[in-house]
Amino acid sequence: MDFIEILKSAILGIVEGITEWLPISSTGHLILVDEFLKLNMTEDFKKMFDVVIQLGAIMAVVIIFWKKLFPFSKENNPCPLSNEGIGSYVRKDIFNMWLKVIVACLPAGVVGLFFDNWIDEHFYNPWCVAIALIVFGIAFIVVENWNRKKTPKVTTIDNLTYKMALIIGMFQLIAAVFPGTSRSGATIVGALLIGISRTVSAEFTFYLAVPVMFGASLLKLVKYDGGFDSGEIMILTTGMIIAFVVSLFVISFLMDYIKKHDFKVFGWYRIALGALVLLYFAVIK
Repeated sequence: MDFIEILKSAILGIVEGITEWLPISSTGHLILVDEFLKLNMTEDFKKMFDVVIQLGAIMAVVIIFWKKLFPFSKENNPCPLSNEGIGSYVRKDIFNMWLKVIVACLPAGVVGLFFDNWIDEHFYNPWCVAIALIVFGIAFIVVENWNRKKTPKVTTIDNLTYKMALIIGMFQLIAAVFPGTSRSGATIVGALLIGISRTVSAEFTFYLAVPVMFGASLLKLVKYDGGFDSGEIMILTTGMIIAFVVSLFVISFLMDYIKKHDFKVFGWYRIALGALVLLYFAVIK
């Protein structure tokens, strides 16, 4: 396998690891990068690669938040699901959190299962991505200004209601339908609008990513009928490993950043990137 293709895969892994967690749209960035750094592979492989590479990023969430995600614990279990039987091995707070995650995943999961190919065909293009970047960039700025003097109603995951989880899931659906919206960006905007703190909004968004991205990756792998040779496996593995390592740093950075800052800087960045995409594809290309 050509070393250059492995290097390209590593660069794409860096882009994925950074942009998947910051609310700036990994899709928008991958489309731009693809214009200047094309993998010398089939179109079907590249479409699959752009999704499955997320498995590396999602493993970073599992590692960082393992104690908050793994519900089974006989020892140090402050709130067992029941006093006896299998329930005594389950942490009730984490079990309830996963139920909320499932509720939030239902809208995008159902739509993605039945309309994945149609969405890719009609909305996976630079124009839709650019518009989504700009619209949700403006939304971040507007929502943060609106929230500036408000006190969040929800400051812990435990206080998140199922109704709130479903509302967040509807915002995630927007991102599932319109590439460039940013899954994390859409869910964070939705969470902020209904009174959830920035920290909880970001954390719940990370949790949501686990089933959503595993499901999306599995769907792409099942639908991919090109087969894998050793070179393709190497390219895909390289991208996932790099995305994993970069994600470890980016997630930690974001959780520290939002303790002292709002999301407006990401809104301005999205607007600038959206304008750049429009300019490039309308004038330059």
